[in-house]
Amino acid sequence: MCSCMVWPVSATLAPSPVRRTSTSTAPRRRTRVLALPEARWALVSTVAFLIAFPLDLAGASAWLYGPLYAVAYAAGGWEPALEGLRALREKSLDVDLLMIVAALGAAAIGQVLDGALLIVIFATSGALEALATARTADSVRGLLDLAPTTATRVSADGSAEETVPTDQLAVGDVVLVRPGERIGADGLVLDGESEADQATITGEPLPVPKAPGDEVFAGTLNGTGALRVRVERDPADSVIARIVSLVEEASRTKAPTQLFIEKVEQRYAVGVVVATLAVFGMPLAFGEDLTAALLRAMTFMIVASPCAVVLATMPPLLSAIANAGRHGVLVKSAVVMERLGEIDVAALDKTGTLTEGTPEVTAVRPLPGSGLDEDTLLALAAAAEHPSEHPLARAVVAAARARGLSVAPAEEFTATPGRGVRATVAGRVVTVGRPGEYAEASGGTTVLVERDGVAVGTVTLMDRLRHDAPAAVAALTTVAGSSPVLLTGDNLVAAAQVAADTGITDVRAGLLPEDKVDAVRELQRGDGKVLFVGDGVNDAPALAAAHSGVAMGRAGSDLALETADAVVVRDELVAIPAVVRLSRAARRLVVQNLVIAGVCIAVLVVWDLVGHLPLPLGVAGHEGSTVLVGLNGLRLLREAAWRRAVG
Repeated sequence: MCSCMVWPVSATLAPSPVRRTSTSTAPRRRTRVLALPEARWALVSTVAFLIAFPLDLAGASAWLYGPLYAVAYAAGGWEPALEGLRALREKSLDVDLLMIVAALGAAAIGQVLDGALLIVIFATSGALEALATARTADSVRGLLDLAPTTATRVSADGSAEETVPTDQLAVGDVVLVRPGERIGADGLVLDGESEADQATITGEPLPVPKAPGDEVFAGTLNGTGALRVRVERDPADSVIARIVSLVEEASRTKAPTQLFIEKVEQRYAVGVVVATLAVFGMPLAFGEDLTAALLRAMTFMIVASPCAVVLATMPPLLSAIANAGRHGVLVKSAVVMERLGEIDVAALDKTGTLTEGTPEVTAVRPLPGSGLDEDTLLALAAAAEHPSEHPLARAVVAAARARGLSVAPAEEFTATPGRGVRATVAGRVVTVGRPGEYAEASGGTTVLVERDGVAVGTVTLMDRLRHDAPAAVAALTTVAGSSPVLLTGDNLVAAAQVAADTGITDVRAGLLPEDKVDAVRELQRGDGKVLFVGDGVNDAPALAAAHSGVAMGRAGSDLALETADAVVVRDELVAIPAVVRLSRAARRLVVQNLVIAGVCIAVLVVWDLVGHLPLPLGVAGHEGSTVLVGLNGLRLLREAAWRRAVG
């Protein structure tokens, strides 16, 4: 029994069903597992095997379990066999075909159970790969749903309106965007004032005021005001469309490690087939018995199989994946786990990554002569803001409630987009809005509270820094050997404040998604290996372009979670440098295991070729080396391995 073939089932993990909480991400699309042909055939093969296996062990008649094994072979093996034959027609030897031949060879010498298990495992692995690919494609297509399918186009003088498909808009057209609608094209505001939730594009946690002359993006959500927008880009070239294009392009690019593995697999497959045929054919040419020659050839195929080599690599990496998973880091494949240990610089998003992505009140300052204390000022602001759905308003109300303050009812409430709110509280007019001369250079957002037209105080709100951000930045600096880089779409003042609080010196602010990709590629020049950490749709292209991408899972967008190589489910930043250290420990064990596996395989192959290696002894030697290598790799499952990685 080739026990190592159990490992590839987990080698390519489908994205985990992490709960999504972001409201500004693409609509969720989900391919049903059984909608995939690969999954249906794998299920049939597995069920047949699971019924046949206990019957075989119980000593039942072969007439009972034999047909079930045949179903397992046929259902799980027909597709890779067909693909392998097609590859042969193109003068290429598919590794899956080699495994089918090995399974049939095992059956030919009576090892029907081993062959069936091999077929089942490879069919299941293929189904998981197909599911992961389908989910990623669904997420990319879902992003396009952010952009509306129609827009209201107005004439130059504004006297006529017509509803047209957004793909028919042309540069220079003027569109009307009503309150609550999604903007249909990238353009400039000609008339009107409002706010736009553009977190999907820039990552900014708060709606951005829009006035004449400001740029707006397709797919972003308009606030409470009406806007007239002149189209500046063809819909096919919009920022949201370019995000999709960048993700697809970067996802198609294969890492050098993957190309090297494919090359080795091809050569190995050809070598084993040629060698097995030679071991079978040459003795026959010199008059050896057919059965003896077949037995020697099948023994050679077993001892020369890649089981020990595959197991030398997979157990350390998959043990590291399992250990990381127990501590809230989902690594999607063994290749990713290996790559994580190669990074030499980290690039971090700000909003939702280093910060929590939600504003909170950080300072309440009554003005001299107002006669108000902090609690009274906060309660007054909360009363005026209570009817509003603006994120800043919710933060002010939440802060008042957290202090146990009584919030008076508001009357005659009005909201002016981009300016603030106005309400009557206890018979007095209260406004909360732009700070004007009272603005503070704090890296946050300051609002001015007025009562009956007289300024009485300011309230400052800021996106809260994650408690473990400074420690994580310090640890990433240690493991990568260089200080992390901050890449954000937010403004420079806010970015500089976060950088100062975390110890980052390289800050790049005001970046659009393509700018982040350019920054990542710049860092990767000269064979640099960049680890990018982000959470939003706007981070997906950079996640795909980086050597390794990690997404924050608690509020991460669907596209970021699907595109990233790993997901931090609990949003614990310190887990990222820990998983890098764990990856490096796994790579050291891989080297040890390859030495053990290579020596054992070489000894068994030489014994079979120059002497007489009994089949039971060959299987025992092969399985013994496989178990040894596997146990060595499983050391990373221990809790102590994670504690060492955390440091």
